Amino acid sequence: MMMMKSIFFYGSPVGEIGIAEENGVISHVFFGRAQTPGGFETGETPVIRTAMEQLTEYFDGKRKSFDLSLAFHGTDFQISVWKALLSIPSGETRSYKDVAVSIGKPKAYRAVGFANNRNPIVIIVPCHRVIGHNGSLTGYGGGLPVKQYLLDLEKRYI
Repeated sequence: MMMMKSIFFYGSPVGEIGIAEENGVISHVFFGRAQTPGGFETGETPVIRTAMEQLTEYFDGKRKSFDLSLAFHGTDFQISVWKALLSIPSGETRSYKDVAVSIGKPKAYRAVGFANNRNPIVIIVPCHRVIGHNGSLTGYGGGLPVKQYLLDLEKRYI
């Protein structure tokens, strides 16, 4: 079976966003072209268009969660973290330790941070909702101003 891998770029309130799909499932959402994964053909597909429509609704305050099929490529631990992130409600935050506890590994908060940093599906898998234990914003692939923007956006619409 031949693997179909497509990627397309869109403008957004937080800058250029790339969306990639593999065989009808979203595999990547990322900021700018510097993080573009290899092996994808440029082209907008119905699945990618649907993802962007849902992201647009999110940016417009009309959507709090996403209804998309996702393909996670990572270690078992990373995938457990990314799935845990999906349970953080819009407008709320959790600490790295909270996420570690939620996956049954309470001492693995640093590893949770590394997995968060490797999240291939930003915004949709809401790694921006994870903050330091003292409430401080910590690193974010799109930059701290983008993280703050997304958190403020969600708080405005809850």
